[in-house]
Amino acid sequence: MEDRDKKIAAAALLVFAGGVIGAGLALLFAPQSGSRTRGKIISYSKKARNRADEVVVDLAADVSNLVETIGEKTDDLLEKGKEVAGGARKDLIRLIEEGASKLEKFRTLLSRM
Repeated sequence: MEDRDKKIAAAALLVFAGGVIGAGLALLFAPQSGSRTRGKIISYSKKARNRADEVVVDLAADVSNLVETIGEKTDDLLEKGKEVAGGARKDLIRLIEEGASKLEKFRTLLSRM
């Protein structure tokens, strides 16, 4: 058992030493410093935020234009509807008057009989 414990301790020591050596090599051969990396991350996040702001402004302008266009089309349809309704009303009044006139003629004809 004692031999096994020594092997486990040696393996743990080798793993720890390998981690320390690997971390040291990573620091020696890192392409840039941590502050430079953080600076790049901040710069990228600012660019992403600015682009998102632009997209929001563009989207708001598009929605505003769409609402304005729909409002104009609605006004046009309302005017056309009023014109059609006015014409239909005039036609309906004319037809009622013609019907009343024919009814009066028919009543006069019936009263003569």
